[in-house]
This record gives sequence, structure tokens and C-alpha cells, in this order.
Amino acid sequence: MRRKQLFGVYASILISMICWSLSFIWYKGAYMHYGPITTIFLRLLISSVILLLFTFIVIRPSIQRRHLKLFFAAALFEPFLYFIGESYGLKWVSPVTASVIVATIPLFTPLAGKILYDETLSKKNLAGMFISFLGVCLVVISGDFQIKAQILGVLLMFLAVFSAVGYAIALRRLTPLYDSITIIAIQNLLGMLLFLPLLFMFENPLVNPIPVTLDSLRPVLYLAIFASSIAFILYAFAVSKIGIGKTSVFINLIPILTSVFAYLVLNESFTTHKIIGVLIVVAGLLFTQWELIFKKG
Repeated sequence: MRRKQLFGVYASILISMICWSLSFIWYKGAYMHYGPITTIFLRLLISSVILLLFTFIVIRPSIQRRHLKLFFAAALFEPFLYFIGESYGLKWVSPVTASVIVATIPLFTPLAGKILYDETLSKKNLAGMFISFLGVCLVVISGDFQIKAQILGVLLMFLAVFSAVGYAIALRRLTPLYDSITIIAIQNLLGMLLFLPLLFMFENPLVNPIPVTLDSLRPVLYLAIFASSIAFILYAFAVSKIGIGKTSVFINLIPILTSVFAYLVLNESFTTHKIIGVLIVVAGLLFTQWELIFKKG
């Protein structure tokens, strides 16, 4: 792959990571007005409408019936199971703690890619992943080497982690068949339908009407447009170009970026050892991508 093409791939991944990092902040804003299920449902509803209109007006894809199982599997893992874990997990853990748990995804995803798709993982790739994760830990662990979080929140966040691995496996099979916008549009539509029964079971809008104001909808709109639409499209594009293993390692950037945004927006501390952690994470990422970046041609 040429360096100009790689630049586009890496730019896509970086934008995805920024959007997903900000989503931890936006969730906190949305929870001031809505419950977790309502937040997810509105997020997916808005995203589905936007993407489906664009998909069927501009792209006009031909969805084959035999591929519906793949679309359903992708939607089941993410957004359905992933958002259940992430949204409820954030009720009990801080945005930064949640983001570091999400950062363990690259430790599991490349192994799935190797086992199922025989994607290449060199010693440099594995070493880079390990270095990067050490940097993540340095960023989110306090000076007394403790992460304070409720165990239920931690377990729910790990549900999100393993759902993301399952999603990556399904996505790897869909990306050669359909463009990324079509994949995310169908995925979010199916995810919304999966959440519909839960919405009426736990946060029935007929009993508790959903408040619709600019202040209440603003964080949900951010989640729908940036986190559920733009980020997923760009991430799917990157997976189609360099595979799930090399793409997923960039998830280690999420807690770093979340820490920065939490400092800027929520006034959380950003200490020297966190800054050192950032540098270690970047070093690990460069190590994993070294062969692609400096490959001749």
C-alpha cells in the first residue's frame, strides 16, 4: 500500500478514535436527561435515518439475502451487546476508567483475526501492542496504583470489550462485500430494532415521555452523528484496508484522548505520569505499524 493511501487510512482511524473518545463525555451529558436504553435508541434512530437516506439515495446497494445473517451478527455484537455493556457500565465507572477497559480490545481482536482469517501478526506487532497497553495503564492508573471502580461497572465494560471482538470478526467478513456506509446503516437499523423491546420494557416512553429539547438532544445528536455514523464508517474503511488486528490497536488511543477531553471538559487531572503514558502509547502504536509505514513502494 502506498504512503498516500496509508495516510488516508490512518487519518480515518484517528478521526474514529477522537469521536469514540468524546462519546464517553457525551454519554454523561445525555444521562442528565435520558436513561441508558433511551439514549442508545435515540442515538441509533437518528444515525439510521441519516445513513439509510444517504445509502438508498446515493449508493443504492443490492443486499443479498444470504448476507443478512452476517449483518444480524454484526448488529447483535455491536451496537446491541456492546452498547448494553458500555452504556450501563458508564453508570458505575468514570469515563477514563471505562476507556481503559475498552483499550483491552486490541489484546483480544488480533488473536481472533489470526485464528479466523490468518492475518499476519509479527513479533513487532505483538510487542507494540504490549508497549501501548502499558502506556494506557500509566495514563489511567492513579499515583497509588489503584483504579477505583465498582465491579459491576467493570464487568459490564468487559461485556462491551468481547462484543467488540465479535463485531470485528463479523465486520471482517462484510467489508469485502459492501461499502462501509451501507454496512453501518444496516447495522444501526438492526441494532435499533433489537433495542426497541428493551425500551418499552425498562424505560417505556408511553409511561415516561421522552423530553425533546435542544439541550437534552445535543449530546445524543453528537453520539448519533459522530460516534455511531462517522466513526464506524471510517473504522470499517480502515479494517477493509489493513485488517482488524492492525486497526484495532489504535483503540489504545481512546483512553489517552478521553483523559485529555476529560481534563478540558470535566476538569479532571492530567498529571506528569499521564503525559509519559501518552508518549509510551504513541511509541507502541508506531512500533506495531512500522512495517506498513516504512515499507518501500
